[in-house]
Amino acid sequence: MAVAIDQHHGFKPFSRSQRCKLQSFGHLDHNLLELGQTSFSHPFELAFEADNIHRSFSTPCLPLSGEDLNSHPRIEIVRGSGAPIHALVVEVAIAMASGVQPTPLPSGLGGAYVFRNKNGTNIAVAKPVDEEPLAMNNPKGLVGHVLGQPGLKRSIRIGETGIRELAAYLLDHGGFAGVPPTALVKFSHAAFSITDAAPKLASLQRFVGHGFDAGELGPSLFSVDSVHQIGILDIRLLNLDRHAGNMLVMKHDNNTSYVSGVTDLVPIDHGFCLPEWLDDPYFEWLHWPQASIPFSDSEFEYISKLDPFKEAEVLRTEVPSLRESSIRVLIVCTIFLKQAAAAGLCLAEIGQMMTREFCGGEESSSELENICLQVKSSIPHNEKDKEETEGESNCGIAGISFGDLNQGEWELFLDIFSKFVLGVFEEKKYKN
Repeated sequence: MAVAIDQHHGFKPFSRSQRCKLQSFGHLDHNLLELGQTSFSHPFELAFEADNIHRSFSTPCLPLSGEDLNSHPRIEIVRGSGAPIHALVVEVAIAMASGVQPTPLPSGLGGAYVFRNKNGTNIAVAKPVDEEPLAMNNPKGLVGHVLGQPGLKRSIRIGETGIRELAAYLLDHGGFAGVPPTALVKFSHAAFSITDAAPKLASLQRFVGHGFDAGELGPSLFSVDSVHQIGILDIRLLNLDRHAGNMLVMKHDNNTSYVSGVTDLVPIDHGFCLPEWLDDPYFEWLHWPQASIPFSDSEFEYISKLDPFKEAEVLRTEVPSLRESSIRVLIVCTIFLKQAAAAGLCLAEIGQMMTREFCGGEESSSELENICLQVKSSIPHNEKDKEETEGESNCGIAGISFGDLNQGEWELFLDIFSKFVLGVFEEKKYKN
C-alpha cells in the first residue's frame, strides 16, 4: 500500500498513477507517521522517483496534479532502509512541500543544511556530496578539486564522505553508540546554496536535539558507558576526526542540569571514518579518565559478538560504492579491538596503539601500523595480481593499505595478523 499526503486531510491511501514508478510502501509503520490533521498554505506538488533504488523497501510516492514534475522539489532514497529512515524522509518531504527552505549551517568546512518542520523544529541535516570540503560546489570557498581526488584527509576521497556517514549508521548495531538514523538521498530542486537542474546526492541524518557539544563541557560530566560506546565505534571504523564538536551532549526533557558522570553523548559526523589505508586517527576521548576504566561485562560481550566478516558483507551489499580497501581496514581494526579487549586492554590503551606519535616535530608510525607492516612484509606479492587489483592506491597513500593484496594474500595476511597480535597482547599482559 502506498501513502499519499492530502492537502487538507493528512495521510490517505491512493491508487498509483501511471507516472508513479515506485514499489509499494507497505513496510512503513504508519504509527510513525501519526502527524494529525495537516494543511498546507499553498498547493502541494511533491513527487518521488525511484527508478534504480536498491534494498530500500520503499520511497514516499505522492500523486501529481498534472503540472510539470520537473519544476518541484523532490527527495528520493538512494541507500538506506527501515522505518526510522522512511519516517525521516517523509518528514523532510512534508517540510519541503510546505515551503520550508533548508537553512545553511555556518559551522564546518562543507555545505550542511538543517531542515525544519512547519513548527520550526529541526528534523534533519543534509550534506550534499558536491559541497564537501574541496569539492567543486563547496559554499565556503574550499573549492578547486573534482570528485574522487584526495580530500582533506588524503585517505578519504572528495565526494565519498556521505557513504561513510551511512556506513557508520549501519555498523552501529542496535544503536549501541547512538549514531542517528542516516541515509543517502537524492534531492531535486531543493534550495541549497548552489541549485541547478541536476539532482544533488546527499547524506541525510536525523537531527539530534542537544544543549551543548562535548567541547563546551568538561569530560567529567560524561558517562563511562557513553564514552566507551563511542570509543568502541571509533576504533572499529578508524575514525580520523572524533573531535569534541561532533559528540553532542544529550538534551533530556524537563532537565536543564547536567549531572557529573551520567550525561550521555551522541556521535555525529562520520564522514572521515573507514579510510582507504591505515591513517592516523584522532580520538578526543583518548585521554579522558573514562577511557582508562576497564570495559564492563556488557561492553565486552558486545565486542566479542562483533563479526567483521559479516559486517564487511553488509557494507558490500548496502554501500557498494565503498571501496574494498576501506572495508579491509574495518576488518583489521575490528579484529584488533576484539583481541585487545580479550587480553584485558582498556579503551585508552587500544586507542594509543592505533595512534601515531609525534616527537621532535616528526611523526612515527603507530603500533598497529608497525604490526601490519611486519605482517604484510612477510607475504610475497604476486605482481600480476597487484596490477589487476582495483585502483585503490592512486590516492597518494601515506600509510599501509590492504587494497593491493589479492584474495589469497589477504586471507594469509589475516591469518598471520591474528596470531601476531595475540603474541603482542600477551607480551603486554606479562609486562603489566
